[in-house]
Amino acid sequence: MPLFETVTSLSEGADRLRRRRYGMIEVADGQFRRIVLRPLPKIVSGPGVHLLGQRRHRRQPGDSIRIFYDQPWRFPNFLAVKYAESTAGTSLGTVIRALAILDEIARLKQSDALLCDAISERITTRLLSREGWEPHCPSLFHRHYIKRFYGVYPPRQGWLPAVP
Repeated sequence: MPLFETVTSLSEGADRLRRRRYGMIEVADGQFRRIVLRPLPKIVSGPGVHLLGQRRHRRQPGDSIRIFYDQPWRFPNFLAVKYAESTAGTSLGTVIRALAILDEIARLKQSDALLCDAISERITTRLLSREGWEPHCPSLFHRHYIKRFYGVYPPRQGWLPAVP
């Protein structure tokens, strides 16, 4: 099994998506581009997010987003969004398309829930709640969110191909 694999079709890559624990979803100009399956989780630090992430966001043109996700070893029924990186011109449609791909991966893996810690203030509670996320584990320094499934997944988007 290669360390990195690229999936460009959810239906053709369904078995690989079910099997691999770490990945990066890439959506650009409102269109699904690829999922890169990784051998290790994305390492994220607070200073890295604030210093490098903001600089990268401001300087990169275009309409794209990359979402890094993990399936933690301690909690295999959950998927955790580790990091989301967008460009300055990222549209709401591109973000929603990326979140729909994340939902589809959760469906393939039969995950019970999605989890994230929204550090950036650009990720609003309103946006997340529109997409089915709700605040979870209140904390003074973190904004934790969860999207629960427990076997009941959102309706499949019409643009998504049927996945076996």
